[in-house]
Amino acid sequence: MKRANISVLIIATALGAAASGDVLARDEIRVVGSSTVYPFSTVVAERFGRSTAYKTPVVESTGTGGGFKLFCSGVGEDTPDVSNASRAIKSSEIELCAKNGVTDIVEVKIGYDGIVLANASGVAKYNLTTRDIFLALAKDVPNGNGDLKPNDAKTWKDVNPALPNAKIQVLGPPPTSGTRDAFAELAMESGCKTFDWIKAVKSNDKKRYQAICHSVREDGAYIEAGENDNLIVQKLDANKNALGIFGFSFLDQNMDKVQASIVNGTEATFENIADGSYAVARPLLFYVKKAHLDAIPGLREFVVEFVSEDASGEEGYLEERGLIPMGGAERDEWLNKVLNFNSMS
Repeated sequence: MKRANISVLIIATALGAAASGDVLARDEIRVVGSSTVYPFSTVVAERFGRSTAYKTPVVESTGTGGGFKLFCSGVGEDTPDVSNASRAIKSSEIELCAKNGVTDIVEVKIGYDGIVLANASGVAKYNLTTRDIFLALAKDVPNGNGDLKPNDAKTWKDVNPALPNAKIQVLGPPPTSGTRDAFAELAMESGCKTFDWIKAVKSNDKKRYQAICHSVREDGAYIEAGENDNLIVQKLDANKNALGIFGFSFLDQNMDKVQASIVNGTEATFENIADGSYAVARPLLFYVKKAHLDAIPGLREFVVEFVSEDASGEEGYLEERGLIPMGGAERDEWLNKVLNFNSMS
């Protein structure tokens, strides 16, 4: 349902944004960051370029972590204006930004996405718990005596007798990816803390707890497949025995090739991600360098377009690409902050 008051606010904000400050030599917006947000950002950029007098923004898929390194490298025409992210910016990244003079950052939440563990269509769908996922992919796992051992599980049946006697082969993103960070937190840590003694470690030694729960095995069961989620989809189509980790939007666009595993008894669907019942879901965001807002032509207007009802609202064109929009109250709260270009507190 379109909300007229929000549309009016967007239009008024766009028209009322007065240009100030020096114009940099670069006359096109530069966007880096998350491979998950990349397709959404690309669609907005293309529409923006066609419907305005500004150049089409240049969007690069560098991974969330790689994007923040570029974004936080400084202020000026040689640095990006926007960094897409499939997780919130870390305190260490905020510190890096501040060290390099990037002190005013606008945080923009555009909606939600689920992370799926998928395999090729036409073969049996996996029904996993987050405990299964942890025991399959963690570097070290409980040995049954209150300690850890190197993960030696070869098949999914080794993890859980109810699962297939199939070799564990999981294609996933590298450490620079926000999807990898979110998967570790939402799926692996969720399974990790089902072991009471590990859960108790958190209160005494947070670093050890995180190392246990987030460290991925390095013996070939987990295969780093780069930042290109489309490539993972293609590899799953070619290898019917493997599973792959990527965002729901890529599943949504490739239903003819891949299917998502059930996690904790819940299907990865638009509705289940939107209502919070699917366990492995996360927010999608982007970050804007406030110092560039009036120096890079069209940057303010690009942000306004991205958060518009037509783009990221209910029934917007990004929903058609797999974005799960925020509900009305949450969306209004974010629009109030974003359209006033408030810096992060």
